[in-house]
Amino acid sequence: MQNHSRIAAALLTSTMLASPAFAQDSDATDTTRFEEDVIIVEATRRASNIQDIPIAVTAITPKQLERQGITSIKDLASVAPGFNIQSSQTETQGTSIRIRGVGTTGNNIGLESAVGVFIDGVYQSRPGIALGELVDIEAIEMLRGPQGTLFGRNVTAGALVVRTKKPEMGQTGGFANLTYGNYNMVNVQGGINVPAGENLAFRATGSLHKRDGFLTSSVDPDAESHNRDRFVLRGQALWEPTDQTSLRLIADYQDVDENCCAAVTLSASPNLTTAQRDARFPVLGFEDSLEAQVFNDQEFVNNVESYNFSAELNHDFGGATGTVILSYSDFLGNSVQQDFNAGQQYSVGGLTVPASDRTSFDDIQTFTAEARLQGEAMDGRLDWLVGGFYAQEDIVEEFTLGLGSDYSALVGSANFPIGPVSSSFLSLYAGAGAFIQQLQLGNPNPTFAPLSADGQYARNRFEQDAESFSVFTHNIFSVTDSVDLTLGARYVDDSKDGSFDQVAVGGNSCLASATFLATATAAGAGDPAAAGAMGALGAAIGPATLGLLTNPALIGGGGFLNCFPFASPAIGSGFIPDAFAALPFIPQEFSDNFSDDELVYTAKLSWEPNPDLLVFGGFTHGYKAGGFNLDASAAQAGADPRFNSELIDAWEFGFKKTLADGRFRFNVTGFHQTMDDFQVLEFTGTKFQTFNVDDVSSKGVEVELNGRLSEAVFINSGVTYADANYGEDCDRGGTIAPASGLCDNVLTNAPKWSSVLGITYDGDFLDTDWGFLANVNMNYQSKRRTSTNPLVAGTAVPIPFDYQDGVAKFNARVGFTMPNDLVSIEFWGLNLTDEITRGITFNTAVQGASRSAFLEPPRQYGVTLRSQF
Repeated sequence: MQNHSRIAAALLTSTMLASPAFAQDSDATDTTRFEEDVIIVEATRRASNIQDIPIAVTAITPKQLERQGITSIKDLASVAPGFNIQSSQTETQGTSIRIRGVGTTGNNIGLESAVGVFIDGVYQSRPGIALGELVDIEAIEMLRGPQGTLFGRNVTAGALVVRTKKPEMGQTGGFANLTYGNYNMVNVQGGINVPAGENLAFRATGSLHKRDGFLTSSVDPDAESHNRDRFVLRGQALWEPTDQTSLRLIADYQDVDENCCAAVTLSASPNLTTAQRDARFPVLGFEDSLEAQVFNDQEFVNNVESYNFSAELNHDFGGATGTVILSYSDFLGNSVQQDFNAGQQYSVGGLTVPASDRTSFDDIQTFTAEARLQGEAMDGRLDWLVGGFYAQEDIVEEFTLGLGSDYSALVGSANFPIGPVSSSFLSLYAGAGAFIQQLQLGNPNPTFAPLSADGQYARNRFEQDAESFSVFTHNIFSVTDSVDLTLGARYVDDSKDGSFDQVAVGGNSCLASATFLATATAAGAGDPAAAGAMGALGAAIGPATLGLLTNPALIGGGGFLNCFPFASPAIGSGFIPDAFAALPFIPQEFSDNFSDDELVYTAKLSWEPNPDLLVFGGFTHGYKAGGFNLDASAAQAGADPRFNSELIDAWEFGFKKTLADGRFRFNVTGFHQTMDDFQVLEFTGTKFQTFNVDDVSSKGVEVELNGRLSEAVFINSGVTYADANYGEDCDRGGTIAPASGLCDNVLTNAPKWSSVLGITYDGDFLDTDWGFLANVNMNYQSKRRTSTNPLVAGTAVPIPFDYQDGVAKFNARVGFTMPNDLVSIEFWGLNLTDEITRGITFNTAVQGASRSAFLEPPRQYGVTLRSQF
């Protein structure tokens, strides 16, 4: 057995052995249940003890959030094994969440997430929308596996259910937290609760979080990346006019102004000269880039402004309780993205784009409505729930990518090992097309001159209007006093209208290259006019250069790279002749419809032989809607821009055991999940490809042991083994020809072993009235893949820098609290051993055989003051 499995087993064994030790503690005979001994969750839309529901769920309390310094969903891996979240060049669009090794790759706004996030009952349609600050949280529940018969939106991998604290009747109070740390980090959080009479209360919370970036630029001493600059404000009102009725209104605002997310360069193209590498990549090499935490580029920009409103009405009709939740959100994210090297190759919304078209944004407007009715029947033996859900989502994404002064020379050198001429290869290629265009326009004596791609740009607009309607039911029937049968179903109907339109185009290098390629192809097919044009070109530039430009190994590549799809004129836009539609590298506008429906269902059986043991098992069929690849390359050469819906069949078996007078929870779940039409996105270095994969599975076991060793000493531990793989037959049906190397390989960012182990003392300090807190927590992940495709395109060669080695990260916190809990001070550290790890590794854009990576946070430390009033 490998070392990582020994580590995980040792951690689990050590925490299990803690239980008998507790049984001998002087407090063992005390049957008093402390606050943390019973965890109430609402995973079944009913308030239940976490030990009494047949669902694999991890509950994270406000105290756990404080002890681990969790201020964002991105930090949850420190307390929840089997959870992984990564971001690429923008957090708003390029964030991916995984549970049990299963998730949806980010970087395409047309993809819904396999892991759904629900905040106060409202579905967040994209992970990036949910990445705001976690402030004033009541609880977080992490449900594993497909969900669909309880929540507003069906998901295939799991759900994060976040509940903020409600306004409290008849109680005035509040809190304030101030944190300062390295990288000049300042985080101010505060909230106040104000009652207004006997049945009305208001609550307001806010957060301001600032921090310098942990990556610095080798190009610009003032540039940074992965900083924090976030402001969040939330207001709530709770009205309870009668004992049977309540109305909760929530409004929140978020403003983000950050530099995210640059990547470090691991390797440059071997086709570049030493001088070119040194000029464009001042810091280069696997070890140097990681340890120095330096990126070779200008600043990235990621700005967000969002508004969210929701209303929840509950009424007890006597025999049943009704709930209605309405929500509206408007999320606007703006970004500027660079080319990952020191040159002026390209930018998105940056300096290589004319000021009049310098735009790059995502605008997502979402309306949801959910209604539920639940109650009991058959003398309490049947707990029933029925409901309906409707969602309307309107997406507008617009961005302009422009090529810069270094594009032709650097890209030619990086992609074509053809000697000195490579530095101007693309310019020669486009110049040949311009020569032929002059002939076609009737110029009898055309002149040949290289034509640079500098100034080529395209402003592209993508839209998607989506509607989803579903009806669902979830019912628990008590077969006997100790056996329950859970049956649930959801019928869901999804429809989407997607389109790509080109707003503006500048430059003519792509059109010239396309003209040359079309002429060369026609000449090879015997077309006299094309042969005459190629003959005239050969006379002007010489047979050697013409032979180079018509080399079969290079001709398509040269045209393709001059027609970088994000910066090229598109078929249907009027900026390029429709006759070029057959060229595989020319983008094409599209407007199409996607629709699908599915029956989602679950059946689970649970047996409670005694109050301290629950044994359960069941099956769930899940579904996640397909849609559109909202990308300029989606419909090239007439390809279908749509991708199929994702289906999952999941089996679960486990038990939940309560130990030591209810102070320990020992839970074990085994799972086996198989997926059809698994949705995958891959960046090839020149475009994004979205496709479906069959024969994908995730199987394994999850173990958790949590509780208290004494009145003041707590432990939290968990181990997940998840074998998440593309099967040997994953390319059946020819659905993944672009990435057939996936088959018989593990999924991306899916470590087989992950574990957490934490111990906390939270009690009196030396028999005084002061409180003392000491916490140490470890999060371990075994070796994991960080790329989509494990092989170099078209070969059986493993792709460089794919795997991130296994690593353990340690957090710690020590704090003191004044009498009456008025003020506390805490000293803390995250990733104390400063492990520098990669989250996503990718093919650097238009840099042949070059690799870059997005890093995870380094060591952070600081001090926090807390006050309650």
